[in-house]
Amino acid sequence: MNTRFLETFVTLAMLRNFRATAAALHATPAAISQRLKVLEEELKTELVDRESREFRLTPNGEYLLGYAKAVVEAARRLQAAADGESTMRGRLRLGVIETVVHSWLPNYLRRLAADYPTLEVELTVDVSVQLQRRLMADELDLIIRVEGSDDSSVVCNALANYPVHWIARKGMFPNTRSGLAKQVLQHPILTYGRGTAPHRALEDIVAKLAGVHGVPLSETRVTGSPSIAVIVQLVRDGFGVAAIPRLFVDTLIANGEVVELPLQPAPPSIVVSMSRRADAPLFVHGAATAARMACTEYCQKSDRRLVELL
Repeated sequence: MNTRFLETFVTLAMLRNFRATAAALHATPAAISQRLKVLEEELKTELVDRESREFRLTPNGEYLLGYAKAVVEAARRLQAAADGESTMRGRLRLGVIETVVHSWLPNYLRRLAADYPTLEVELTVDVSVQLQRRLMADELDLIIRVEGSDDSSVVCNALANYPVHWIARKGMFPNTRSGLAKQVLQHPILTYGRGTAPHRALEDIVAKLAGVHGVPLSETRVTGSPSIAVIVQLVRDGFGVAAIPRLFVDTLIANGEVVELPLQPAPPSIVVSMSRRADAPLFVHGAATAARMACTEYCQKSDRRLVELL
């Protein structure tokens, strides 16, 4: 089916006049009439009521007009992409969680600058639930967050897995072979902000540990913070025990300032995913591809105990 004939039908339905349509499409009224006739033959139905003194679509014409508009718009978008009109120019509204900031975000921004020098990046750092809300509100184009999305209008791809460990200041628990769980539960348990998947998982673990070891649940404290930097500093100060990816304290473990506790069960790993709307413009798809490549490079160079590529 010739999409030019569909465009003629859509334009005619809007202008309601053969001469005006011919002028708009740089054709003759006879050519417009011929295109409409060919389209009607292909569709095996009349689109315009030729017996009416005033211009009027037939009931079938009214019914098929919406479909015709959708096909014309899709064809225009396809042609724009093929012709390079949708170039890698624009303002990328990028949202990321702090976990990414402290790992492969610098690699990603360098790659974007190199691959798409005309792309302007507007960066937002926030918790996952806020990033998801802003993506759905069309306030962000691409987000990198914990967990994914089951919304059919969103394309979601898992990127990396961050193993989570129990972390404490060195010397805080001199005897880790007996009664470690009870000792840990006497201190604040530090993790990601309330309402996040890591926070919910940790609340379940703390409740189970408290039940097994006879510690009243009311005496336990799970303290959430959206800032990894704050959590790490609180651990260094001996304020509490953290359940965070080892990636963020690996240097502190190496220099002996903090240690990994052999407490079981271990908190579940954090899965970081990338989400964008299915109808996002071309430059957003390009930025998503660059994110995957930057994350892949980072994971391949990192210890698998710290981060794993998915």
